[in-house]
Amino acid sequence: MVRFNDIVDEILKYNPQEDLSMLEKAYVFSAQAHKGQTRLSGEPYLVHPLEVAYTLTKMNLDISSVVSGLLHDTIEDSYVSKSEIEENFGTEVAELVDGVTKIGQIPLKTSEDSKVETFRKMLLAMSKDIRVILIKLADRYHNMKTLNFLNSNRQIDIARETMDIYAPLAHRLGIEWLKGELEDEAFKYLLPLEYKNVVSKITKKRKERDTYIEEVIELLKGKFQQFKLDAEIFGRAKKLYSIYRKTILEKLELDDIYDLTAFRVIVNNVKDCYLALGLIHSFFRPIPGKFNDYIALPKPNMYQSLHTKVVGPYGEKIEIQIRTHEMHKIAEEGIAAHWKYKEGSVFDPKEDKIFGWLRRLIESQQELKDNKEFMEIFKIDLFPDEIYVFTPRGDVKELSKGSTPVDFAYAIHSQLGHTCVGAKVNGRLVPLKYELKSGDTVDIQTNQAHKPSKDWLNFVKTSRAKTKIRQWIKAEQRERSIELGKSLIDKELSKYDLSLTKMLKTGELLGLAKEFSFETVDDLFAGVGYGLYSPMQVLGKIIPEVEKPGKLQQIISNIKNGKDNAIRVQGVDGMVVRFAKCCNPIPGDIIFGFITRGRGLTIHAADCPNIHTYDEQRKIDVTWEPNKNYTYPVKLKIIGDDRKGLLSDISSTMASNKVNIVGAHAMTNQDKTASGIYEVEVGNMSKLQKVIKSIQKIKGVKSVERIRGTV
Repeated sequence: MVRFNDIVDEILKYNPQEDLSMLEKAYVFSAQAHKGQTRLSGEPYLVHPLEVAYTLTKMNLDISSVVSGLLHDTIEDSYVSKSEIEENFGTEVAELVDGVTKIGQIPLKTSEDSKVETFRKMLLAMSKDIRVILIKLADRYHNMKTLNFLNSNRQIDIARETMDIYAPLAHRLGIEWLKGELEDEAFKYLLPLEYKNVVSKITKKRKERDTYIEEVIELLKGKFQQFKLDAEIFGRAKKLYSIYRKTILEKLELDDIYDLTAFRVIVNNVKDCYLALGLIHSFFRPIPGKFNDYIALPKPNMYQSLHTKVVGPYGEKIEIQIRTHEMHKIAEEGIAAHWKYKEGSVFDPKEDKIFGWLRRLIESQQELKDNKEFMEIFKIDLFPDEIYVFTPRGDVKELSKGSTPVDFAYAIHSQLGHTCVGAKVNGRLVPLKYELKSGDTVDIQTNQAHKPSKDWLNFVKTSRAKTKIRQWIKAEQRERSIELGKSLIDKELSKYDLSLTKMLKTGELLGLAKEFSFETVDDLFAGVGYGLYSPMQVLGKIIPEVEKPGKLQQIISNIKNGKDNAIRVQGVDGMVVRFAKCCNPIPGDIIFGFITRGRGLTIHAADCPNIHTYDEQRKIDVTWEPNKNYTYPVKLKIIGDDRKGLLSDISSTMASNKVNIVGAHAMTNQDKTASGIYEVEVGNMSKLQKVIKSIQKIKGVKSVERIRGTV
């Protein structure tokens, strides 16, 4: 267990002159704030902030960051306010703690939209001060080490998010040791059998592996001494998840993997890096195609090293990384090694090339409103397998592995991407979907009359290309909808000898657009073009009553039926209202309306599993009408022990809560559990939550889950 003195010792190692008075004050403040609180492990809560602060010292972070690590949970989990922290520790620390608190305010186990909102908040926090994410990573690291105290479902949820988001973030920030630790901890819960298998194999070979490492180090030292090359050499076992991943990627059995050890050679300067490489290749046979020069072409997180794989003693394959002391510092500390501080100002990510990917992500989160598209872009930019290609003038462009000439064109400029019609790679014409390789020289051919194709989305790899193509397609669709809507309204107006041109000049249509909650007349035209409203619905507000065709009155009369008065639609009265069976919304759910052609308005939950399939232009804002006594169908999945009387207890509990069961399907499973799908009718979310809590208290019930749609 980490002690306060351990944190002090680490700080003094990299900053012997540091004033520790604020750190001591933060320790006392945190201890008082968390007094009497315990974690699920039974340990005092203070253990957690101490661990987080200690991890931050391993990144060699400044005193404000470490202090914020000690205080990071005080706002969320105790009585402390942001203003109190600011009063005691200053604005900088208060902003860091508040930033971490805001990221954590959305629970993990909620709707997919809430998870996306969490990641959007993370990006915004990173854009303001990258240290917020470093504290969050340290927080996640300790939470992963104590994950065994949670139930299995929570373990898997948190481990999956760690593997998908937090470990790649650590990699993007250049903190490789933390990335490896997070992956190994997540690996333990996501693939427990595979994890145990890898641990077992590594443990059996540990003694002979340690002996082998010493032998290789002595060989390298002897060779370097002959040529008077000053170098530090050490070996380490590879991380467990990286070993497992290799078995998958290379389709190998664990017993067939020999390069379980990586060696590092640390020298004084770049010239010595290449000298060391030459010496290594002179007495260890290099493996063809297994050499990477990340010194000449650094990774996006500024990582630099020479990587080579060679055949070592006894025919074993080994990996050797060669770097300078400064490169090693960057490889170990990541972003902290680039830290720039100015008196009285905050670190500006725009000043450093390392933040290019972050700027792309921030642009994406601002431009992409669709959550599915945003998460796709978010994950693409987190996994940076790169290639390096050249422009005809010799400039280097970094792209994602698998990128095409179209990706290259968009990396240069959006307009070059839009007008791209062909490409030459190394002087030879290639298809636009051709997969580029490192070292290729790419020459883009354009035609100013050409437009992007929707098919390009099937093969482009970079987030920038995907985002720009989608933006263009949406803009093009909007233009077509504007023209169509304009034409339909003009045609309808002509029936009453009214002039569209005249109405545009007088501004009458702008007022009409505002009545339908549109900002501009073009928005109104687009709404009609998309089918959100018919021309007659729009013009009904300005065409004299006596001139309206009688059929319209009949339509309005016909659609006022069903539960339409349970829903309030801004700016629209009397629409047919249906509730979507794919998500079964109930009062208390966040909802939106979707206009369907010929079937009126369909109400969906905001976390509907089909949300990504709906045209944004046909969505409208709706709210629940208060105090309407309707009931709504909800499906519950209940899993429990296969015991006599369980179904009876569930039915009795629902009856005591005055909930009607309209359908049920139950079955027993091979693992001696029983599961059932119950369709019940409830009036609102509060009622549903009360019912779920009551069922959870029944002896033998393991889980109760609301499910969407059909099963």
